[in-house]
Amino acid sequence: MKPPPFEHHAPRDLGEALDVLAEVGPRGKVLAGGQSLIPMLNMRLAAPEHLVDINRVESLATLDLAPEGVTVGALARHAQVERLAGHPLLRQALRLVAHPVIRNRGTVVGSLVHADPAAELPAVLALLGGSVRLARLDAAEGVVSREVTAADFFVGSMESAVQPGELAVSAYFPTPPERSGTAFREVARRHGDYALAGVCAVVTLDDDLRITAARVACVSVGPVPVVVDVGGLCERRPASSVDWAGVARAVREVTEPDDDIHASAAYRLHLVGVLAERALKDAARDAAGPWGSSSAGT
Repeated sequence: MKPPPFEHHAPRDLGEALDVLAEVGPRGKVLAGGQSLIPMLNMRLAAPEHLVDINRVESLATLDLAPEGVTVGALARHAQVERLAGHPLLRQALRLVAHPVIRNRGTVVGSLVHADPAAELPAVLALLGGSVRLARLDAAEGVVSREVTAADFFVGSMESAVQPGELAVSAYFPTPPERSGTAFREVARRHGDYALAGVCAVVTLDDDLRITAARVACVSVGPVPVVVDVGGLCERRPASSVDWAGVARAVREVTEPDDDIHASAAYRLHLVGVLAERALKDAARDAAGPWGSSSAGT
């Protein structure tokens, strides 16, 4: 299979990249890792007239680690972030993304922009309340940017808030609060395949090891990640006394998966309940562990 014809652009700095994107508008696509775009081109599922290759824009290959969160540049590869980011949930999710050869080339920000409802990273960003920074070239002001929260960034299946002429330059993943535990559980036909269903969770405890907050985000059960706050069902209680199966049923009630060639809606709904219970238990156990939230990343 071969892609349809396109004009290739290879800008060397951000200003040049934005200038090209402003010129080509909706006729162009951005190429970073290419692990989703290239197969779509080869299968003729996408046919842009222009391909804007940002791999020479060195200023986008950044990874900034801070106690409050991780900022990932548009050219930071999955494998790089997995190795260096001291962020437990982000590392747990990245270990589930495809295979090492894909993670060596694919980019975190590219996965977010692709907005596949079966992908792990959009769920992590949504669960943590993260954001994506978008930049564009304004004729009067030069380079301008806007920050889009995860709640507004994912607008539909394979559809993000990136507008024609804009470039997603970075994503921000906040660190969970102190004494938090995290977990990511999913089921796929084979390791590395897209998940038939998945659930990531964050549980936070107080100094008496009672739950103060609990949230999950579900994968492959809707056009966008489904975030459910279940803290009200277990707040101020020790994890050992929580009816996690009952909490998981509450998660199932707000998901509406569809049938497709890979799994029925009923099967996905069953998986969400099982995975939500396991992920919440794992996250609560991690939060109570001797290293708090950091133990999940080891």
